[in-house]
Amino acid sequence: MRKSSSFSRNDLLGVNTLRFLAADAVEKANSGHPGLPLGAAPMAYVLFTRHLKHHPADPDWFDRDRFVLSAGHGSALLFALLHLSGYDLPLREIKAFRQWGSLTPGHPENFLTPGVEATTGPLGQGLGNAVGMAMAEAHLAAVFNRPGLKLVDHRVYVIAGDGCLMEGLAAEASSLAGHLRLGKLIVLYDDNQISLAGETSLSFSENVAARYRSYGWRVLRVADGNDLDGIDRALKAARADDSRPTLIMVRTVIGFGAPRKQGTFSVHGSPLGEEELAAAKRNLNWPEKARFLIPRAGRAGFRAAAGKGEKRRAAWKKTLREYRRRHPEAGAEFARAIAGNLPPRWSAGMPSFPADPKGIPTRKASGLALQALGRAIPGLFGGSADLNPSTLTALKGEGDFQADGGSGKNVQGAVGGDWGRRGRNVHFGVREHAMGAAALGVALHGGLIPYTATFLTFSDYMRPAIRLAAMSRERVIFVFTHDSIGLGEDGPTHQPVEQLAALRAIPNLDVIRPADAAETVEAWKAALARKSGPTALALSRQSLPVLDRKECSPASGLKRGGYTLWESEAGLPELILIATGSEVHPALEAGKRLGNEGVRVRVVSLPCWEIFDRRDRKWRESVLPPRVKARLAVEAGVGLGWERYVGTEGKVVAVDRYGASAPAPVIFRRFGFSVDNIVRRARALL
Repeated sequence: MRKSSSFSRNDLLGVNTLRFLAADAVEKANSGHPGLPLGAAPMAYVLFTRHLKHHPADPDWFDRDRFVLSAGHGSALLFALLHLSGYDLPLREIKAFRQWGSLTPGHPENFLTPGVEATTGPLGQGLGNAVGMAMAEAHLAAVFNRPGLKLVDHRVYVIAGDGCLMEGLAAEASSLAGHLRLGKLIVLYDDNQISLAGETSLSFSENVAARYRSYGWRVLRVADGNDLDGIDRALKAARADDSRPTLIMVRTVIGFGAPRKQGTFSVHGSPLGEEELAAAKRNLNWPEKARFLIPRAGRAGFRAAAGKGEKRRAAWKKTLREYRRRHPEAGAEFARAIAGNLPPRWSAGMPSFPADPKGIPTRKASGLALQALGRAIPGLFGGSADLNPSTLTALKGEGDFQADGGSGKNVQGAVGGDWGRRGRNVHFGVREHAMGAAALGVALHGGLIPYTATFLTFSDYMRPAIRLAAMSRERVIFVFTHDSIGLGEDGPTHQPVEQLAALRAIPNLDVIRPADAAETVEAWKAALARKSGPTALALSRQSLPVLDRKECSPASGLKRGGYTLWESEAGLPELILIATGSEVHPALEAGKRLGNEGVRVRVVSLPCWEIFDRRDRKWRESVLPPRVKARLAVEAGVGLGWERYVGTEGKVVAVDRYGASAPAPVIFRRFGFSVDNIVRRARALL
């Protein structure tokens, strides 16, 4: 450091405390990634002690800065930061790194560890989440802030590695962030030029700085990752101008201090080993036999920063009280939004649909429901991957979320005009993966309920983000239209076959495939009422009849996941037909035909397996009595999974091959989804 440095010996001690607390945790676990903590500790130290606005005693303080470790394999660094800063993460948890039942897992988990903002590990996901967090901050600031009263004014910081920036997700998310000019997003790039399998030059030789400048980012460089002053100056420069996001390229040495392994891939994903760890400690003037040593002076910088955070939180609380006094209605709405609660009577204006044999597509019914919900729930915030005209998910009159000062025209005419940051319609572009990750980031940030939309077949492009939303237990609504071979002439590339089964395989994701417009309204109600995880809605392109609910059971049965839609006579049936979505209709007609022949038949609509399976056994068996073995399931997707409902003696009318290009009625008939074929298969069972 230069003589004019604002950093002291205690700061250098703090950096090494951070390094070796993380390295000791990895060594004790005999598992983990020591390279990133040793190399990136200086930038993390400067961020947490000089720049990050947070209050460890209140990890959920709404106006805190968000910090996301996108390079989640370096979780030992994050856990050391949280412990030293004073979060509720005792030293015993650091010592239990990667062990059963600890709060310090191998990669960060937001629902487990206090102070962890996002569940990261799959590279690039954290960066995508951070873009969503910055979007949420920008929108909420525009909606709620008043002159002299800023309730929402914070930044999103990220530490990302080479692997993060190699991922396609990072390109999608960074491009979107640059377009939206998310100036409160600051990414520290741990530019160590090493990945797990070797030097990055084996596969990564692009000009990262030029790439990010082309996205519309400001790019700053710190030539030496141990230069605390240089890191500090770069962060100050990034904070001084909120007109665009900032990438700070920090040239680090992976595994810094370990004499034989630093700068090599061997330090990336394996413990140093006792001998090399001791040598690293000697190299950096640290007691080599000490384990989990935390000198008082090494903690001082973190605790001083926590004290500043406490004062800033107190000032914010004062601002909040004054805001509520001056703007009581907005203040009440802000409190409700950040609590994640829905407004009173939020579902009162939902559309109803009379019986109609011609019907409408469930995607259109969804669009009508969404308009009503958009008016009732100000926090609904989302859009599609360039498919609003097909998914029907634009909120009319609510404006486009754009950088202040301009937006392009959309094919529907102005959805609501350019409202800049106040707009609620997000144009994600053809970036499904970034859309999913950003939507999760919006949910993680809080204050908004995000939704996304694309075709069901493209759920494959965003599956990792959906999986992490489910793991993180966040309320994100994924709208998927064009849900089957009913898509028709576009052919097998666009006709989802295996996607329903693949989504149903994700734990904690509710997958709802409604049979008509009435069930679609109920599906939206179920998705919004669920706060403990995401929901996927699978909707039809083609029109589906609106069922006569005087003849059939009410669509509110969807809230139980599955229900008896119709039966030929009360009592125990001898045959049960089970279906979802568009296939409910031929199954119902087949059931009526069999009933007229004297068969005691029950038709069950099973729009959401996950909700149904959470119901108590008594309810499930009232719908699907165990004594009835003759069961036929009907769904235009792969048959995988239906065995749990039809048992060993039942059958499935399914699509266990790819689709075809032809009009939808032709395809359905050719693939066996006609009333005649369902009746034939049912008779065979009997």
